[in-house]
Amino acid sequence: MSENTGRKMPNAQRRDEALDNLDKAIKGRERKAKLAPLGVMVTTVVVLAAIVGGIYFASTYTGSSDSEDQTETQAQDEQQYPPLPDGPMKVYPKQVSCEYQDEGGAAKQVDKPGGENIATEGLVKVNLKTTAGEIPIELDRGTSPCSVNSFESLAKQNYFDNTVCHRHVKSDQMGILQCGDPTGKGTGGPGYKFGDEFPLNGVAEGESQSPLTYPRGTLAMANSGPDTNGSQFFLVTKDTTLPPAYNVFGKISDEGLATLDKIYDAAPEGDGKPADEVKIEKATVS
Repeated sequence: MSENTGRKMPNAQRRDEALDNLDKAIKGRERKAKLAPLGVMVTTVVVLAAIVGGIYFASTYTGSSDSEDQTETQAQDEQQYPPLPDGPMKVYPKQVSCEYQDEGGAAKQVDKPGGENIATEGLVKVNLKTTAGEIPIELDRGTSPCSVNSFESLAKQNYFDNTVCHRHVKSDQMGILQCGDPTGKGTGGPGYKFGDEFPLNGVAEGESQSPLTYPRGTLAMANSGPDTNGSQFFLVTKDTTLPPAYNVFGKISDEGLATLDKIYDAAPEGDGKPADEVKIEKATVS
């Protein structure tokens, strides 16, 4: 903000300066963290929230009871990140090739999925039977076909069976449950990695990759940077702000969301573990 000379600043000028500073702050953090791992992004989002909150107060506080003016200013100052696009920006052909590259040791021994002639149409239904309840999910080949192909292969090989969901994030900006690591530590994978898909599909380097809202019910891959997808995935319980760096490959059913709501309500605030252990007892492809 500009230096205060002691004169009262008009509301409009106060608002404009606040929004200008907010824009600069967000752009600066986007350049540093647009493709940051999920753990890094949690911190970034919290920092941005603090900035938004501080500037919101500065731009709306007038020291008077002019509620009409404050309401108008609040409506102009509130910023929400746009939702994910409806589908991939670049249309897939009817079949694609997926490259699954060897990556470290496998947390649980499985075969790599085949990567040739992978369909980009159709849905795959999977039920995650957990100690907290059923979480039926629907995988969509049309959004991230290589992610769906990998997840389906792992589920059929019983990779997810008897694995603990090792991470839960609960904050004003996020609500996620992360699973898919047989070690339960957040460091394990299937022994291979593969590339980024939707929502980065069709986005050229240098184009806008500003944060987006991953809506409640989204199923996405976790990663540790560009093109490092493996077996870990996260389920979105509430609308969550993240960069467009996590492959979206399906949706969670209403029944699954009811289970996730119970986990979310019981969980402590912050980035840690669920209040009670959540274990995937069986992942079944139907």
